[in-house]
Parts: sequence; C-alpha cells; structure tokens
Amino acid sequence: MVNLSVNIKSEEKSYPIFIENEEISVLSEKLFALVKNRKYLAVISEKVDKLYGKALGIPQENKFILKDGEKEKNFKNLEKILNHALKMKLTRKDVFIAIGGGVVGDITGFASATYMRGIDFIQVPTTLLACVDSSVGGKTAIDTKFGKNLVGAFYQPKAVFINPKFLKTLDDRQFKTGMGEVVKYSFIEKSCKCDEDLNLTNFLTEKVEQILERKEKTLAQLIEICVKLKISVVEKDEKESNLRRILNFGHTYGHAVERITKYKKYTHGEAVVEGMKFAFNLALKKNLIDKNYKFLAEDIIKKYNFREIPKFNVNKMIELMQLDKKATTNSIVFILPTDYSTVDAFEILPEVLHT
Repeated sequence: MVNLSVNIKSEEKSYPIFIENEEISVLSEKLFALVKNRKYLAVISEKVDKLYGKALGIPQENKFILKDGEKEKNFKNLEKILNHALKMKLTRKDVFIAIGGGVVGDITGFASATYMRGIDFIQVPTTLLACVDSSVGGKTAIDTKFGKNLVGAFYQPKAVFINPKFLKTLDDRQFKTGMGEVVKYSFIEKSCKCDEDLNLTNFLTEKVEQILERKEKTLAQLIEICVKLKISVVEKDEKESNLRRILNFGHTYGHAVERITKYKKYTHGEAVVEGMKFAFNLALKKNLIDKNYKFLAEDIIKKYNFREIPKFNVNKMIELMQLDKKATTNSIVFILPTDYSTVDAFEILPEVLHT
C-alpha cells in the first residue's frame, strides 16, 4: 500500500491519500473505520453502484445514486443531494462520501462545501481520471449553461481512497479519457516542482502495453506518479493564484470543445488532448518550442490512440474561451509549453488566434 498526504500550508490542513490494490470489500471496511459512528450520505455513480454496490455494503437509505455523464453536474442535482442530506438530518459533524468519477467527486465536494457552510467529505475515485487528477486538490464545482465548472469552491477532502481494481470494469473510452490527463502530466512535470525526478515521459513511452492492458501494478505506479505531481502543485498553491494554473494545460481549448458539443460528443480527456495539440501548435507559432518537441509530444499522444476531433468555427471557439475562468478582460489565458515537460501561462489576444 502507498500512503501519501497533502499538506495545505496556508490553512494548516492535511489529509491522507491511500493507493492500494485490495478487494473492494476491504476498502469499504477501511472507509467506514474512518467514518466511525458518524452519519453519512454516499453519492455514488449509477454504474458503480450496479457493479460494486454489494461489495461496498452501503445501505440504500444512505445512498444518492447519480446518473453518469457530465450533464448530471448541475444545479438540479446539487439541490437534490442537499435536500437528501437535510432529510437525513445530517449535521456538521457528519460526512459525505463521493464514490465515482470526476463528476461525482466534483458535485459531492461542492455539496459538502455548501451544506451547513461545510461538512467533511471523502473521495473514493473509480475512474482513471478521478484517480490521477480530480480527486486530489479540492477543486469542486458544477456546470452552468455558460460553461464548465463556473460555480464551485476550493474545498479539500478529509481522505482519498484510490483502488486500481475499480479500473478493471472501466470501458475503454473512459480509460482513455483518464489517459488524457495522465499524458498532460508528462508535459508539465518539470513545472510541477516535485522534489522527486519521476520521469513520467519515459514511463509512458516504455510501459505502453502494460498500461493499455491495465496491469494493476503498472496502473498503481502510474497513479502514484501523477498524484505526487498533483500534490507538489497543490501544496504550493491551493487556490490557483499562480503555480496551480499549469494543471490547466490543454483545458482552455478543451473546455470550449466540450461546451460547443454540449458535453455530449467528447469526453473530458478527449477534449483535453485536443486542447494540448492546440497549445503545442500555438507555442510553435510563437517560437516558444521547436518542431522536435512538438513531434515528440505528438508521438506520445499517438501511442495511446486518442479519438480524433475535428476543427470548429474559430469565432465560436474564441467566444467560448473568453468565458474561461482564467480569462482576463481583453485576453484569453493559455498554458503553453516552453521547453520539454515545462509550461507557463500566457495572455493571448483573440485576434492572434485568427492568424
């Protein structure tokens, strides 16, 4: 078992992250040992409940089952979760548990941040994307008709339980969407300022077969590398005042792809991969990188056979990117590569994107 921890120095908060290949029933025992005698509401993905509900052993009255898909991360479901907790008469001493992918974690975390002005919550990620990225760091949110994650809060979990066994039943497309975030970390690794030299790029290049075959030991190592990189960033900048912005590499354009297709056609990871391609092209145009690095990046992306996404109307994409949380009054903020595994933030005027 790997035990990591996040230490938020600014608010003297820390929480454990457990990464272990164990039976789901054993994970459940450890989870409820942490919950102890407190009342709890488990927000659980519909698919996860069908596959693992029995092993998790959560009584029906303690569950809020959330349908799958980004479109479920909305005001309506947030209200339903909060009302469910109120009917259960949960107090500030009780706890929410998020069991599912990024959508479940995001909306449950935001519900926790707002319920009685703050209640503990625990993350149990069941998708690769949630394991390597969204379950760690305390970003919680819902989507609106204006864009993704525009209403939310920074709210850290009390613990994260990561178990690669959940990934056995993940469909190929959802596995690939998680790999989109994994590949992102290889392009920003040096900028994460981690004390260890984790060399994710080499790992992704040398372990393609083992990763795609979902070897549990390899996946556990992969998740550990990504989580360590995420921890390094979050500990230094919890609320995205500076360094944490690098985690948005590929996301400015990627979120616009999701929005223009109404969150129905492409997964988050697929959109982020397209966003990274856009960022590499823009960086090359601005002479921030050379062609060799762009070709290397494209080769890594090709190894994992991500879904191709067509080009969209430039004016519409610019309009959507101007709604991005990072945008300024006159510019769109992009995280762009500047060297191997190194990125930085740049304010780009919309007219530059037309050329």
